[in-house]
This record gives sequence, structure tokens and C-alpha cells, in this order.
Amino acid sequence: MGDKKLPAGLYIVATPIGTADDITLRALHILAQADVLAAEDTRNLRRLMDIHGIALQGRRIVPYHDHNGDAQRPKLLAALEQGKTVAYASDAGTPLIADPGFGLALGAREAGYKIQAAPGASAVLTALCMAGQPTDRFFFGGFLPNKTGHRKAMLEKIAPLDSTLVYYESPKRVRACLSDMITVFGAERSVSLCRELTKKFEEVIRGSLVEVEEIVAGRESIKGEVVLVLGPPLEKVVKEEDIHEFLIELLQTSRVKDAAAAASTHFNIPRKQAYEIALLIKDQK
Repeated sequence: MGDKKLPAGLYIVATPIGTADDITLRALHILAQADVLAAEDTRNLRRLMDIHGIALQGRRIVPYHDHNGDAQRPKLLAALEQGKTVAYASDAGTPLIADPGFGLALGAREAGYKIQAAPGASAVLTALCMAGQPTDRFFFGGFLPNKTGHRKAMLEKIAPLDSTLVYYESPKRVRACLSDMITVFGAERSVSLCRELTKKFEEVIRGSLVEVEEIVAGRESIKGEVVLVLGPPLEKVVKEEDIHEFLIELLQTSRVKDAAAAASTHFNIPRKQAYEIALLIKDQK
């Protein structure tokens, strides 16, 4: 790794999500050379450094997490003001991804300090590699709300998106989350439940939402960090009689043009097709 001095600034250091070997040489160099070390979980970072033989050399690891960020941030920014190098590591994976380090990075950027990222492990990308779902277009939603009503409302907002969806979830809430997804997305939408990624008991459960929910329900418990990866929405088979019924109802109170526009949006069909059907219905009256 060498002993080259790091330029002053904030270093965002990705750490393994499981297997300790999943760390880059650059990240190890930064951890060895930084003037100040900050971590979401100081014990995890200390353990990782011990595994790789990186001595603290009189440094202490500053705790920085959701509950103390406002109090600790000025101290870390003061270290940057003094021209020191500050390295921040999240509990696991890439910092700032559903992580309290965002506030620190934002504060450093607004103050004009240099920020560098040492990329590495990420649960989002690892899950996408393992899930077997399309990866050409995906949406990462972080953690969903804990309460069912709020969770369903959030899922309904994203339901029309033609994309693979990725969410983090607690093993204690994963069954309730899958149940809400069935309600919003339908039972047959494809999903991969990825847990304990890169660890000894790594597992990926694939199937429809209802199939995976049944597997989870049949187990005494689900352990480990969970990432849910949902495939894109299933293509809907539009029946012409459904379009007719929809337009017949609308044409009782709407103009042909307006009814056709509504049908086009509702069934995701060309407006011209909807307009021709609406005209036919109107002429038959």
C-alpha cells in the first residue's frame, strides 16, 4: 500500500457487507493513513482493521451515526478546516447509500472541502448480481416505511414504473412487506429475496411474490440483512371488451375526445385506437 501521504479532505470509504476480503487496496491505504477515522459502528471498523493488520497508531475511531451526527459533524468539519484527512466508513457497504454519512458529506461539500470516494462493496449491486432480475434499468428505494399504510402508499407511487425495484428490509418485517407488495403489485410479480450476501449462509429465494411470501411464512424466522429485488411489472393483457365497457361508462358524461384520452391512459393503448372505439360506440347509439 505504501506510505504516501493522503491529500487533505474527506474520504468516503466502502467496507465489506460480509466477507472481510471484499475491501479494496485503496480503502486499506486510506484507513492506514487518515488522520481521523469516523465510523457508523466503531467496533465493526476496528475489527476490520485488525483483520487486515492496520494499526490505529494512537488514533481513536469517532462514532458517527443517526443519533449523534448533528453533534459530531462540527468536530469532523473542524478537522478538515485544520487540513487533516478524515475517513468515514459506514457499518457495511458503500457510505451515503441509506446511510447517515450523507449529512457529513453534504456539510463538507458546502464548506468547500475536497471529497473523494473509495468505492467498493454495495448490497444494492451485489443483490442485483445475484437476483436474476433484469438489470438494465432499476430503481433503488432504500428502506420502506415501517407501518403498512405508509408502506402501501409508497409502493403505489412507484407501481407504474417500468423497472426492476430494489429495497432494503428488516428480517422482522419482510413477510409483512411482501404481503403489502402482493396487494399493490399483484401476486404474480417476480421477486428475489436476497439475504446474508457474501456471508456463510448467503441465500437467494426466487419466485412470484406469493410464492416467496409462502416460503417466508413457512419458516420459524428469517435472519440477516435482506434485500428485495422485484422484477419489472408484468405486461397486462388488455381485452377489447374491457375497453368497450370503460368507454361506454365514460361516454355517458364525457365527449368522445376526452373519453378516448382517458381510455388511452388507463389501458396504455394508442389514443387513435381508443378514439376509433369510442366513435364506434357513439355511432351505435
